[in-house]
Amino acid sequence: MNMQTTTIGKTASVAVIGGGPAGLMAAEILSQGGVQVDLFDAMPSVGRKFLLAGKGGMNITHSEPLEPFLSRYGSRRAHIEPLINAFPPETLREWIHALGVETFIGSSGRVFPTDMKAAPLLRAWLHRLRGAGVRFHMRHRWLGWPERQSANTLRFSTPDGERLVAADAVVLALGGGSWTRLGSDGAWVPLLQEQGVPVAPLLPANCGFDVGWSEHFQSRFAGHPIKSVVASVTDVVGNLIQRQGDMMVTASGIEGGLTYALSAPLRDQIAASGSAIVHLDLVPGKDLARVVAEVAHPRGSRSMASHLQSRVGVHGVKAGLLRELVPAADFADPARLAAAIKSLPIRLIAPRPINEAISSAGGVMFNGLDPDLMLRTRPGTFCAGEMLDWEAPTGGYLFTACFASGHTAGLGALAWLASRAASET
Repeated sequence: MNMQTTTIGKTASVAVIGGGPAGLMAAEILSQGGVQVDLFDAMPSVGRKFLLAGKGGMNITHSEPLEPFLSRYGSRRAHIEPLINAFPPETLREWIHALGVETFIGSSGRVFPTDMKAAPLLRAWLHRLRGAGVRFHMRHRWLGWPERQSANTLRFSTPDGERLVAADAVVLALGGGSWTRLGSDGAWVPLLQEQGVPVAPLLPANCGFDVGWSEHFQSRFAGHPIKSVVASVTDVVGNLIQRQGDMMVTASGIEGGLTYALSAPLRDQIAASGSAIVHLDLVPGKDLARVVAEVAHPRGSRSMASHLQSRVGVHGVKAGLLRELVPAADFADPARLAAAIKSLPIRLIAPRPINEAISSAGGVMFNGLDPDLMLRTRPGTFCAGEMLDWEAPTGGYLFTACFASGHTAGLGALAWLASRAASET
């Protein structure tokens, strides 16, 4: 085995491991602080998941007021809030503008680069980082710490064999457990657990769910969007959660934006009870009394499908859902059929696998970190990004927290290095 030891730089040095938004932001903050930064990534190039996320339009953050924005982080809000307060969405937009990339606010309040693409932003960012002296080391897979070495000596697997790297501080930004082929494979979990770091299990977030459709419904409606519905879910502690939007029928169940927004309570309910029920209001603009009256209206010689389309506006995949999930006898009872149209129960039996999820929940628990995101069991090692134990819906919230946590970890590493230097003088 080819083994070599490299000491980064001649003065204070930091190794950043992971080339996603959190790692790149930490590298920027550190380079601005005057230390030598070397960034390592297992993949041939950085930002691969970032680029993939931007293929359908680079939703970088959201323009809503900070209070509802912070509420999107659910039970982890208390931990994420100080990070975002230090690097809020408006500051993130200003930072993007300073890269020469303009942004705009869409009709949903989401913020996008003007050209909707991730690649120009990433290119400009990497150009600036290289100009600031950040050195990039690709195809370097982190293997943890060697035995009987100094605290921040790191092991890497490289195309040329194993390499040892010494640094004064380390920022880990290794991603979660989704999209293995892009580098977020969760391989770091046992490495940190061996060091006494508390890590919550990685779970799928912003994911689809299995229903178990009939062959007829699946063959006819897989790939069809369910437009403009209100979904209601009761979480594990009894809170009713409602969201409006669109979802998509898949061969195995449901996915899409509305599903992703409710994925956390649905996933947790399945874990607690073995299944979860989501109720869909198929016609949010009509109250129950009106729907009962419309369904009860004499239909004459018209088919039930034509009747529901003309009187209530239920057709296509929504009509298919009724036929799939409502007992045939209920179609003869206007009150029961109307109740199903206004609150159609869909039983979900499992989340889709984590490797299909947009993001993951779980990770390094905040009680194992100080406020600067430094590991309590390994002074001088900081964590950032999706590898932390938090989750959020799509809509710019994921990226914003990743950028903000990289910002905090970078500043934290600088402060730690300064404190250590002061204590040595």
